[in-house]
Amino acid sequence: MDNKFRKALKLFLVFFKIGAFTFGGGYAMISLIQKEACDKKKWISEQDIFEIIAIAESTPGPIAINSATFIGYKVAGTLGSVFATLGVVTPSFIIILLISYVLRQFESIKAVRYAFSGIRAGVLALIIKALISMYKQCPKDIFSYILAGAAFVVSAFFEINALYIILSCAVLGLSYSLVMQRRAKK
Repeated sequence: MDNKFRKALKLFLVFFKIGAFTFGGGYAMISLIQKEACDKKKWISEQDIFEIIAIAESTPGPIAINSATFIGYKVAGTLGSVFATLGVVTPSFIIILLISYVLRQFESIKAVRYAFSGIRAGVLALIIKALISMYKQCPKDIFSYILAGAAFVVSAFFEINALYIILSCAVLGLSYSLVMQRRAKK
């Protein structure tokens, strides 16, 4: 077995585990992806995870799949991206298939409804952890705080596509950095 295939297989197994043990979608997976890919496997750096999330959010598709594809490509090329993507998707596919069958049989049982309430609470905790992790790596200046607050208000209270919000923030951030560079030169 060649080295690239071994790496791709490791990627599959790591992302299969992440996909199998994370409820709540991509945002809930961010902290696990960071722990596995940065801390344990050292495939990417802490700064890379921040950039991957920014890229994965601004490209079409789920953030977990985009992140897995990007990390897989960085570690083992095209084969790695395919294996990582399959790894993160396969558990969800299997679980949803099984849950849809079982839920139809047991959806009226109170314990099942309570279990899903507990899962939602756990997912919220994982999303908050990812938010805190991203906050730690964001620039700490008044412009960043105003931009983040404005993006939150717009996304929470108006029905504007998230892609437009992200692109607007990117343009504003770029404009701000250019203005600050000009001021620094004077």
